[in-house]
Amino acid sequence: MRPRAAHPLKPMRTQIQVLSNDECAELHERSLKLLCETGVRVLSEHARKYLAGAGGEVDKAADRVRFPRALIEESLRLAPRKFTLGGRRPDWDLDMNIGECSLLADGGAVSVLDWESGEIRPGTFDDWIAATQLIDTLDDIGVYWNMVEGGFKDSLADFVAYYRNLLKNCSKHLQDSADTPEKARLLLQILEIAFGGRENVRIKHPFSYLLCPVSPLIIDAKYTDAYLETVGWDIPVAIMPMPLMGATAPASLLSTLLLANAEFLAMLCLVQAAGPGTGVIYAPNPQAIEPHSWRYTGGAVENSLFGAAVTCMGRYYGLPVEAGTGGTDQYYPGAQAGYERALNWALPAIAWPDILVGPGLLGGSTILCLEQMVMDVEIYRRCSRLYEGIRTDDDRWLDDLIQQAGPGTNFLAQKSTLKALHEGRFYLSEVGFHGTYEKWKAAGMPDIVDEIQDITRNILKKHQPLPLDHAADAELERLERRQRAADR
Repeated sequence: MRPRAAHPLKPMRTQIQVLSNDECAELHERSLKLLCETGVRVLSEHARKYLAGAGGEVDKAADRVRFPRALIEESLRLAPRKFTLGGRRPDWDLDMNIGECSLLADGGAVSVLDWESGEIRPGTFDDWIAATQLIDTLDDIGVYWNMVEGGFKDSLADFVAYYRNLLKNCSKHLQDSADTPEKARLLLQILEIAFGGRENVRIKHPFSYLLCPVSPLIIDAKYTDAYLETVGWDIPVAIMPMPLMGATAPASLLSTLLLANAEFLAMLCLVQAAGPGTGVIYAPNPQAIEPHSWRYTGGAVENSLFGAAVTCMGRYYGLPVEAGTGGTDQYYPGAQAGYERALNWALPAIAWPDILVGPGLLGGSTILCLEQMVMDVEIYRRCSRLYEGIRTDDDRWLDDLIQQAGPGTNFLAQKSTLKALHEGRFYLSEVGFHGTYEKWKAAGMPDIVDEIQDITRNILKKHQPLPLDHAADAELERLERRQRAADR
């Protein structure tokens, strides 16, 4: 089964444009001015050397790099417009920039909503396994992020253990990063073992690297130096600055977008200076601060505008796009989480990026909720139907049928109605209650979250992950044992 919602390109689709082409051009020009005159603080010595070699103007005393227009334009030229993100599963390729969209599960939670007890508690290894397998089984989700802390320690041995368990429970595309050069080198070993050699990793692109400049205008040393260890492996990079409007960015939607775009372009220059022709995904994730508490909580409706605007800018550059949706301020599924997530997803989804970030977390992306993940997939499916729009093919007009039937006629019994149902012209939800009030009352007035919990249980009960090659698993086990011995 194809992993993503795909739509033919010829018919008209629902279109949303929160930035005009002229506004995108102005945002680009202002980004160039900011990078040329103010520049970016680059804390990695290796990164500064790469940028200096490519034409960046390095102020060693201030660790500041300024970016001439020619460097930025050349970096944009070098970045390929199309490439594929692969996975371990056969025929599970995500082709970038061909008019398709896939979900990427939200990540970084430290807690879990236990629906049985109603308690929010620390995440466990079993929670991590359940989230990983749910990602693996939901076809709408094509890209894996680590959703919740799973009890792995910050050691090289547990780094190997994490990826060994991940590869045994998820066969889709993986997107992640490393926080030390040692872990980055281990990651390359793991990928080489799991995917049959360095050349296969270069060809299949089973892993993409997530790089996050620090707002405002900083390229850090820790994650950057780790990334630079992977140069030469042709690993695609998703560049995700995350300025927070009103905190690490000015209190203006446009200014926050300007900052995010400038930070993306700065990191793009580094990626292309280190590895010309590396695949890059335009993935800025600007967000708005919550003005009641002045914290990031994810539910601000402005996040929907940000996600759509990021897609507009990525398309302006002709690059693949990974856009965010925001989240919810709420800690439990319900009315507030429902309306915040539905509205925050609507604009980015209809803008139709290559990858849409966001299902599965609550409370400012700090709490894992498997039931919410299933609900979010339902929201995405409905948004996908909205994006599909109103088809204007010849067989959709049916004006001859209206003329033949005449005034006062009911079309329920018409063959065209049954055909429309079979062809998917009506969106048929698999979630929620859609019968009469009497039937709902007779069924005990079921709550949608309880229903989704049953759906989630059944999904996980039936799912069997694609087995990891026995020889690869054995080699990863040996690598883990060696690292445990070295860590002592």
